[in-house]
Amino acid sequence: GRYSTLEKPDILTQPGRAESLVCSMASDTVGVMTVTLDRIYRFPVKGMGPDPLDSVALQEGDGLPFDRHWAVVHGSSKVDPAAPTWAKKANFLCLARDEKLAQLDIAFDEETRTLTVLRKGKQISRARLDDHMGRTLLQTFLAGFMPDGPRGNPKVVEAPQGVAFTDVEAAKVSIINMASVRDIERVTREPVDPMRFRGNLYLEGLDAWREFDWIDKQIQIGDCVLQVLERIDRCAATNVNPQTGTIDMNIPLSLRKGFGHIDCGIHTKVVRSGTIKLGDTITVL
Repeated sequence: GRYSTLEKPDILTQPGRAESLVCSMASDTVGVMTVTLDRIYRFPVKGMGPDPLDSVALQEGDGLPFDRHWAVVHGSSKVDPAAPTWAKKANFLCLARDEKLAQLDIAFDEETRTLTVLRKGKQISRARLDDHMGRTLLQTFLAGFMPDGPRGNPKVVEAPQGVAFTDVEAAKVSIINMASVRDIERVTREPVDPMRFRGNLYLEGLDAWREFDWIDKQIQIGDCVLQVLERIDRCAATNVNPQTGTIDMNIPLSLRKGFGHIDCGIHTKVVRSGTIKLGDTITVL
C-alpha cells in the first residue's frame, strides 16, 4: 500500500528520563533513545491526499505552507465560492462524509501550484490551483468522480491570506506520536494506518501517550519552537481506510473503549520561526 503501518520497531524512552532527550541515536548509552521527527505532511486540498515533505520552513503564527490552502465546496455549503472564508468542515468535501476521496492520491508542485490526481498509480487529473481554468478542470473531474446529490456540484476555493481550511480556525500544526498509534492497535487487534489521523508531523522514540504531558509546554524541533495547545479529539474521518476509501473501523469507539477518551495527537502553534527536517530531534523546553 501507500503507507506502511508498522515500518518502525517500538521505541521506548528509558523510564525516569526527562522528555528532552538530546543524545544521539548512535550513543553508547544503553537504552536511551532520541525523540525524532519521522514524517512531515501537508494536505494542499482539504479532504484529499497528503503531500510528503523532507523539510519545511515554518513561520510564527502559521501552519505548514499550503496546508489545507484549497478546499472543495459542495452544493449544500454555506460558503460563498466567490468569497470563501474559514468554515466548519461540514461545508466542504471531507473524509468524514465523503470517504471516496481517499481512493485518490495527489502530487503537488509548490512552484507551479499544480495538483496531480492519481488513482492506483495512474494520473487521472492535473490542474493549476492558482488558475481559474485549472480549478475548473479539477471541479469537472470531481463532479464526475463523486456521487451526485446535495454534496455534489463541487467548487474548488482558495483560502484568503492568513486563513487555512483546517478543522479548527486558528492556524495550527498537528503532531502524531507513532507509539500511540501502535498502542491503539492493541485495542483494535488489527493494523491502524497512521494516515487515518492526517497529521502534519509524526514522531518516533516517544512512549505512547506521553505527548499529552506536553500540553502547555513548548517543544523545539530543529530551530523552530512550538507551543503545545491541546489534545485532538477524533471524528469519523479516522474510520476511513486511507488506502481503499472504505469505512472499515470505528477509531473513536476504539479509543473510548480502550483509553476512556477519543483523542489522538496534539495541536501546536509556531511561536518561533524556523526550518524543520526529517530526523530532527524534539526537545521539551
